[in-house]
Amino acid sequence: MSAMRLLRSLVAIAVLCAVACGTPTPARAAAAPLVALGRNLSELSARAPGDVGVMVEDVATGFTTGVNRGANMPAASTIKIPVMVEVFRQMASGTFDLNRTLTLQASDRDWGWGDLAGAPSGSRYRVSKLLTLMITESDNTATNMLIRLVGRAHINATMRSLGLRQTVVGDYIRSDGDIRSLRSSPQDMTTLLLDMVHESLVNAWSSREMIQILAGQHHNGLLPEPLPPGMTIAHKTGTLHDTLNDVGIVYLGNAPYIISVMTTHLPSLDAGRRFIRGVSRLAFDALTRFSAWRAATQPIVPAAEAAAPVVAPDVLMWENGGEPDATAAPPDAQPPLPLPTPLP
Repeated sequence: MSAMRLLRSLVAIAVLCAVACGTPTPARAAAAPLVALGRNLSELSARAPGDVGVMVEDVATGFTTGVNRGANMPAASTIKIPVMVEVFRQMASGTFDLNRTLTLQASDRDWGWGDLAGAPSGSRYRVSKLLTLMITESDNTATNMLIRLVGRAHINATMRSLGLRQTVVGDYIRSDGDIRSLRSSPQDMTTLLLDMVHESLVNAWSSREMIQILAGQHHNGLLPEPLPPGMTIAHKTGTLHDTLNDVGIVYLGNAPYIISVMTTHLPSLDAGRRFIRGVSRLAFDALTRFSAWRAATQPIVPAAEAAAPVVAPDVLMWENGGEPDATAAPPDAQPPLPLPTPLP
């Protein structure tokens, strides 16, 4: 465990112990929103439609709360985050780069979501384009092309190596397929997102790029919907049959938090939407009060670590094949991966 993670764990323990021991102020006052959040999530979940799992983690302190956080649940399209992680892992190992082109095959097509399914067979796409379509548009065909590239066995092995026991890609993305084949849990998803924030998932550059892609999400009717406009929320939704999920990083000023909400066996998707939005608002209100107290006292995490995602010099590679600013400083000391150039 790193010194920073140890510090966060100790702070979280101290804050909770302050409440348990009846410490008058200011620790007890600071912890009150966090303890209340856990109670409110339990009450909301008890009235929830279907089966639900929730986990919320404050990045700065390591405080976590939730309901059924380790439950094995249908992942739906949130499984595309592990697929993205494996793509970046193999790129970092030198297996291929962002310019690698894949040819669309008939077996890749899934008409459940995304425009790529209607493209002619033999169409070629760069890995960079497929990553963007997979996350921001939730394109199932683009996802299947990337799964074919990296291999389901490799995705699952990487998830196990990260300590994730509930996350499994049991098949390609089939909108009419078996909902049990794509699995995860709120805790597993929170772990992946937290490692991204700490810039330790694959490597610092890859972590920042994955966050940047997630922050470009076009489906924003769940976690972001009840929150103030203009906030940076790097997240991924998932919908399949009676399942509705959303997991992401919410950048609350310089105090980000992770929130993972998964629902299944829903009587209707509208019921799931109301539940996820309700959880999102409860978490936002509690973490806003807690971060305000923390900002008024001594900060416990360097500003650089808790800042909103930095726009790396190569961010334009995700935007219409643009070129990075050659004068900008490199994102970190590691050699950059090759940048894509537009296909003719």
